[in-house]
Amino acid sequence: MSVVLLAEDDERLAALVKDYLQANGLTVVVESYGLNVPRQVQSLQPDILILDLNLPGKDGITICKEVRSAYEGPVLMLTARDADADQVLGFEVGADDYVVKPAEPRILLARIHALLRRTNRAPAEVEDINIGGLAIRTSAREVSLRNEPVALSSHEFDLLLTLAKQPGKVLSREYLFTTICNRPYDGLDRTVDVRVSHLRKKLGDNSDNPARIKTVWGKGYMLVEEAW
Repeated sequence: MSVVLLAEDDERLAALVKDYLQANGLTVVVESYGLNVPRQVQSLQPDILILDLNLPGKDGITICKEVRSAYEGPVLMLTARDADADQVLGFEVGADDYVVKPAEPRILLARIHALLRRTNRAPAEVEDINIGGLAIRTSAREVSLRNEPVALSSHEFDLLLTLAKQPGKVLSREYLFTTICNRPYDGLDRTVDVRVSHLRKKLGDNSDNPARIKTVWGKGYMLVEEAW
């Protein structure tokens, strides 16, 4: 189930949007204060961020520009302002789409699904992967560990799948980054490290002494086949 982070300070609108989206199969977390949004993005790694332009504490343009250094998911701007300059600025700082309030819920949902399809589209069919108690269903994009479902964001799933395709092989940060983010690695971006940390936590790996997804210092990460 895809996770939506809705950054909206209008309580009535936020409740309406949340109810509608959840009724249509999405999980929605609401954040009303702008200063909290970057921390929520880092913690949740949502599949999509819906971001109001006019939030208290920190505006949507500033937030979008800030989170883009570590967050690769789609950003949908949701605002009452329909000025072309605002829309252009939103796109320039990394927004993927722009919806003017009040938005027809069905249109908003359609935009969300379009962005999620674009993000989740796999480049090629890959067979299901089973490694010990770890099961990865590629077509359904589902993961279970010892028959218990594990909820992963689309980015976490992509990282796990990339590692699981080559168990026992050390994959460099550069390879992992360019594979899951589809852009060149600058040598400084910590996106891969953050997502590995999230994966370890969700898959019951010891963060202090990981056994399932090992760090090979100076080289990258490796999924250990015997540890599952």
